[in-house]
Amino acid sequence: MRKVFQSELTQVGDDLIEISKLVHEAITKATTAFEGADVDLAQDVIAADARIDFLQNSLDERAIDILALQGPVASDLRMIVGSLRMSASLERMGDLARHVAQLARLRYPANVIPSSLTETFQAMAWYDIEIVAKVIELLETRDLEVARDILKINIAVDDLHLSVFKAIAAPEWKESAATTVDVALASRYFERFADHGVSVARKVTYLVTGEWQPEGF
Repeated sequence: MRKVFQSELTQVGDDLIEISKLVHEAITKATTAFEGADVDLAQDVIAADARIDFLQNSLDERAIDILALQGPVASDLRMIVGSLRMSASLERMGDLARHVAQLARLRYPANVIPSSLTETFQAMAWYDIEIVAKVIELLETRDLEVARDILKINIAVDDLHLSVFKAIAAPEWKESAATTVDVALASRYFERFADHGVSVARKVTYLVTGEWQPEGF
């Protein structure tokens, strides 16, 4: 029975990694579609989100079965509860990538973002892709230096998000109401994507240290 239990725990960890890789693919494609007004690629991202949702539901069902049937304690219990929370964050990251793609589809054949903010959004996209790449590495290695890297990158995303809102509130902003809304939404999607990456990093840190707020986090 113990071997079965450990095998099930390993599968939960493997499922988290698989979902995170799909999220990485989703945000990479979504940002490409977003920057290049590629409606076909945007549609691919939107359709593929169902796979992330399916895997998250499967992982959660597996974790709940383990809780009900195996009665885990201590570190194993932390692993299962943490996995449930991490799967929710990863699923939400997939949703946010889908939202970015939906904006690209909505405004096709035009670009969502005006040229004055192109570089800002390119940077936000790059940071988000880097965060989910770090999430994959963190789930595979549980190296807390990688978790710290995620927190640092998130600060950069927050700064860019703030700069977007300063730009659209500035007197010289002359874009249409629709463009202003699109810019605000897009910035929020990229910022929240990074926040969920941080959430995963904090959960892994808790699994490793047993502390909710260890020093440096």
